[in-house]
Amino acid sequence: MRGVTEDLPLTGDAPLLDDLMPWSVAPLRLGRSWIVAPDARTLRERWARLVAAEGAEREGLFRGSRARTTGSSVAALPGQRTGTGRLAREAGPCPEPVRLAHGPFDEQWLLPDHRLIDAARPELWRVADAHQLFVVEQGYVPGAAGPALLVTAALPDGRSPAGRPGRIRPLFRRPGGQEPNLAPGLLGLLSTRYGHEVAAADLAAWAVAVARPSPAGCRVPLPAEPGVWAAGVALGRELTEVQLRGARGGARPRLPGGRRPYVRAAIPARPTALAYDPVDEVLSLDDGRISPVPAAAWAYEVGGVRMLEQWFAHRTAAAEPGTLEAIGPAAWPQEWTSELLELITVLALLAGREEERTELVARAGAAGLGAGTLREAGVLPVPGRARRPASVLDHQEEGPEGQFMLL
Repeated sequence: MRGVTEDLPLTGDAPLLDDLMPWSVAPLRLGRSWIVAPDARTLRERWARLVAAEGAEREGLFRGSRARTTGSSVAALPGQRTGTGRLAREAGPCPEPVRLAHGPFDEQWLLPDHRLIDAARPELWRVADAHQLFVVEQGYVPGAAGPALLVTAALPDGRSPAGRPGRIRPLFRRPGGQEPNLAPGLLGLLSTRYGHEVAAADLAAWAVAVARPSPAGCRVPLPAEPGVWAAGVALGRELTEVQLRGARGGARPRLPGGRRPYVRAAIPARPTALAYDPVDEVLSLDDGRISPVPAAAWAYEVGGVRMLEQWFAHRTAAAEPGTLEAIGPAAWPQEWTSELLELITVLALLAGREEERTELVARAGAAGLGAGTLREAGVLPVPGRARRPASVLDHQEEGPEGQFMLL
C-alpha cells in the first residue's frame, strides 16, 4: 500500500501541524513490556505472580530501571484508583486494566499504575475522557508509505512502528471537550474564509484526510476553496470513524457483503507463522485460514512496517522463560480472532480511500492558505501558553504513600 508521502507536489508554505495543534506530548515510556498485553486476563495473572514474590525475586520480576524500582515513591495517575505505597510492600488486588492504543491499529491493555511506568505523561491522563480524541503524529521515515496521522479514542502510547519518535496531540486541552487544542484565532479565520462555523472536530478531520509527512514535521495544507475544505472534512470524518471502530457512538467498520473476511479454517492453539496468498486472498496462520483478505489490507503499512505482520508478532513473539512477559494465554483466544477480522476490515477500508486522499492533498495544496497567510491574520506565531498543558488541576490527586496533594 502506497500512501501520501512527502514526494507529492505542494505549493506554498503549508503550515505544520505543530502550529495548528500546538500542545503535544511525547510518547509514553513504559519501561517494561510486561505491563501491556493483548488481553486483560494476562495482566491480572502477571500482577498476581508479582505480588506473590518477595524481596529480590519481586525486584527481578519487576525489571527495574533508573526511573522505577519496587522502592519508588510516586503519585497516582490522574483518574486511576491504584496504590501509591512502595511496590515492594504491595499485596493488594490488580489495578483494573485500561485500553491502550499500543502503536498504530493495535488496541491492547495496560496496567494503569504509576509505579510501573517510567514516563506515563500524567497530563494526558488528566484530559482523557469520553469527549477526547487523540491525534497521533507518526515519526518521520523518509520515503515510507502510510498515513502521517492516526486517531484514537483510547489513550495512545505514541509508539512508532519504525522506532522514530512521534507526538500525541489531544484535540481538547481540558476535560469535557473544552478548549480546543488549536492555535488561537484559527477557527475564526477558517470560519470567515469558508463561510460557515468551523469546529475543532472539523479541523481534526481535515488533518486526518490531508496530512503529509515532512522532515520538519507533519504538514497540513489548508485550501482556499470552501468546496475543497468540505470534501476533505467529509472524507476525514469517514476515515476517523473507521479508525475509532465504534468508539464515541460511531458505527463498527464493515466491508460490503461478499467482501467481509471470515474464518475458513480454525486458527490453531499456538500459531507461529503468518502468510498471505494474493491469488485466493487468503491469510494463513499456520493451518488457520481467513478470507477474503484484500491485498491492500495485507500490504497496508505505517512508517514502512506492515500492520498485519506487526499485530501478529505482538501476540506470538517468544518471551524469556520465567519472566512476567512469558505469562500469557495457553491457547489463541477467540477475542483475538475477532480483533484480527476487524483489523483486516479497518485496513481494507482505509486503503480503499488512499487514491481519493492523494487527489485531495494535491487539490488542497494547489493554492492554499499558507503559513504566511496565518501570520498576516495574527494566528501565527502561536503564543507560548498554547504549547503548554492547560491548568486543569482543580481537584485533589493522591500523592506518594497515600498523601493527597492539592495542585
